[in-house]
Amino acid sequence: MLRQALLAASRSGGARRVVETAPFTRDVVRRFVPGETVEDAAAVTRDLTGEGLLVTLDVLGEDTRDKARAEANVRRYLDLLERLGEARLGARAEVSLKLSAIGQTLGEDLALDNARRVCRAARSAGTTVTVDMEDHTTVDATLRTVHELRRDHPDTGAVIQAYLRRAEEHCAELAYEGSRVRLCKGAYAASEPVAFTSREDVDRSYVRCMKILMGGKGYPMLATHDPRLIDIASALSVLDERDAATFEFQMLYGVRPQEQRRLAADGSQVRVYVAFGQEWYAYFMRRLAERPGNLRFLVRSLAGRS
Repeated sequence: MLRQALLAASRSGGARRVVETAPFTRDVVRRFVPGETVEDAAAVTRDLTGEGLLVTLDVLGEDTRDKARAEANVRRYLDLLERLGEARLGARAEVSLKLSAIGQTLGEDLALDNARRVCRAARSAGTTVTVDMEDHTTVDATLRTVHELRRDHPDTGAVIQAYLRRAEEHCAELAYEGSRVRLCKGAYAASEPVAFTSREDVDRSYVRCMKILMGGKGYPMLATHDPRLIDIASALSVLDERDAATFEFQMLYGVRPQEQRRLAADGSQVRVYVAFGQEWYAYFMRRLAERPGNLRFLVRSLAGRS
């Protein structure tokens, strides 16, 4: 119930105004969103890659409903990718792209055209794009866009959310050679007919999907902070005779940073998902909904300010 309430709050204008104007907020948000500018993103990327980690960068600004804002978000991606190219960070850092930030709500064609611009810039910077998955109502449209992007940019990454009941089907369709697939649990609200609603069922689905991807010919990107799932992934890498270069773990910036470094030190590829920008509210609320520990962090911060 708490998770559902926080997810509902992530789309509430009233809750947004309260959180964004609270005096404590910015300090707490910095744990998960390290900055607002391209310069901030580049600095964090240099720090993380210097520690042996990989990075994926998300320009915050989802649910864009006018062309001007969509164009502004595209320009921010182009500026970011130009900076990554100039700093020669493309081999260690890619970008994550939410289609709703670049016009999906205004039409698939607009989002596809804008995504192609970002993919071309990523290629020039020596890196790649992963297309994030959002609300369950956009799954089919997002996968169609990924399919079109892969015609000219076959290294474009897809994302599958294990909480959705069709997740195994999508994983099987995407587990082909050269296909980059991020598997995550999912951080959006959905009803019982289309999604698993208990934590145990979501975890079981994640394991089933992971078995498909690790046993396939693609490149799995396993987004999880769960120690049990990480252990299962490690066991599957042995069973499926995968070496460390053929898959990676992904974790959010600010969540279990010591585990990120431990896995990297042990030889695993670990990519940190770094979101930046001024439109941080919805992303921040989903981080609170995902893990009770994140909410406890917020409560402790509030208590410290009282």
